[in-house]
Formats: sequence, C-alpha cells, structure tokens
Amino acid sequence: MELTIECSKRDPKSKPNALRRQGLLPAVLYGHDGANSISLTVNEREMSTLLRKAKVQETPIMVNIPDLSWNGEAIVQEVQTHPWKKEIYHISFFVQK
Repeated sequence: MELTIECSKRDPKSKPNALRRQGLLPAVLYGHDGANSISLTVNEREMSTLLRKAKVQETPIMVNIPDLSWNGEAIVQEVQTHPWKKEIYHISFFVQK
C-alpha cells in the first residue's frame, strides 16, 4: 500500500496561523535538491489521515507538488504538535536518496 500526499508551494508572505484557520498546515521538504528546502502547505485532514497509517521517520510517502512539477518519495521527519491540544502545527518531510 503506497501512501500519497498532495502539497502546494507556500507563499513566503503567508502567516502560519492564517493557514491553519484555512485548514492547511505549514510544511517543509528537505533534501530534494541538495541543501535547499521548500516551504509547503498540506491539507490538515489529509495529513491527519495519513499519519494514522504512517510511522514518523520510517514509512515512505509519495509527496506530489504540482506547483513545482516535482514528486518523489520522502519520510515524515518531524511532526510538531500543540503541547496540550494535540493539534498538528507543522510537518517536516525529508527525501532520502
């Protein structure tokens, strides 16, 4: 079973809290292009569903970014959550080559 998530490039002027109110999560993709990283947004519902099936730092996930015409396999490197509300605040993806 292959897990897939659709992401979009994040506007540098966008505020993380405003994104969360819209149902989006700020995310970052590391390792796709050497030392460069990309700021992304991910649908909160889709990411929550995916995290029920995937293990952090273990399960490979297909990450699709249509804005950049890039797709590839990555792992969820880190999930940042609110300390007591357990809401997801930020996701970090890492491409293993």
